Amino acid sequence: MASVMSMKASTVHPPKITTVKALVESSGSSSIPSFYNFTPYFRDEPIAGDAEDSVPIIDISLLVSGTPEEQSQIIHQLSKACSDWGCFMVINHDVTESLTKAMIASFQEFFDLPEEEKREYQGNHVMDPIRCGTGFNPSVDKANYWRDFLKCFAHPEFHTPNKPAAFSEIAREFSKKTREVVIILLKAISKSLGLEESYVEKAANFELGLQLLAANYYPACPEPEKAIGIPAHYDHGLLTTLVNNGVSGLQVKYKEKWYNVNIPANVLFVQVADHLEILSNGKYKSIAHRALVNNKATRMSIAIAHGPALDTVMRPAPELVDNESDQPAYVEMTYGKFLELQQTGRLSSKFRSDTEQSKAV
Repeated sequence: MASVMSMKASTVHPPKITTVKALVESSGSSSIPSFYNFTPYFRDEPIAGDAEDSVPIIDISLLVSGTPEEQSQIIHQLSKACSDWGCFMVINHDVTESLTKAMIASFQEFFDLPEEEKREYQGNHVMDPIRCGTGFNPSVDKANYWRDFLKCFAHPEFHTPNKPAAFSEIAREFSKKTREVVIILLKAISKSLGLEESYVEKAANFELGLQLLAANYYPACPEPEKAIGIPAHYDHGLLTTLVNNGVSGLQVKYKEKWYNVNIPANVLFVQVADHLEILSNGKYKSIAHRALVNNKATRMSIAIAHGPALDTVMRPAPELVDNESDQPAYVEMTYGKFLELQQTGRLSSKFRSDTEQSKAV
């Protein structure tokens, strides 16, 4: 779901392996194969510590049923969160804790399937509606990230594997409920930009927008200081929502320092993604983030990318580029083209129209 910002992969080509999970379960080794070694990729950068006390918290119930004053306050908080951090925690939403736990358990059942059954869903193209694999981008990279994944299109058409039992039903409900939360947020974000409430939804043709449900599975790693789950990257789409199984590993970059993010139970962690940055003409910033691994417990995260319709051309809102100091900073492009270039490793920036350093693949 992401465009890689920087990486130093090993020149040793990995053997033909199916999943990191299978590698761990079959080897029992106290070391990792050399092609998973990312040292010193991320150890030279400053770590600021935990971000829980700093990441903004948005009480979405006040957007739905609060007084006008409370709604205005939350919209202001959203604006500050999107422009300053590029992420926030959402509380008091309607994605129940029991539904989230059921989704995590169902994904775990999928990853526990025999390798040959999971192999049925392998794919290499970003437009494959169901895609199971390892690493980051099989068509460009080698399998050298310590994670397995399953990605499914959930909207406008719904696709999931036909196993395990009940997976499809749970995934449909989880995706639907999360999308409802995002629609509320997008309306408030539109207002926070000084635009009419439905502006972002209309500009992105969100009714037909791509919703991508993805689980990332990071087995315990015998040498976590050498490996990485996913390198630093930015997400495509408007917003990404994230939950996990209670095991830490997410880091976000804020003011050139990395912060650990531990997501509490029944909280949705929301990240600003590339196409909201584009639409806002850079007023709201997509956030760099990465996934680390540990040697004690398997981590699983479930991310949903909420994007525009594939054939929609995304551009800065004209209302935000109406004077000399706010000229369009991004080149127009359909969301589908953006994904295609990203998948083939040819996306060198968010198509800034000036010479500013790009957030590169």
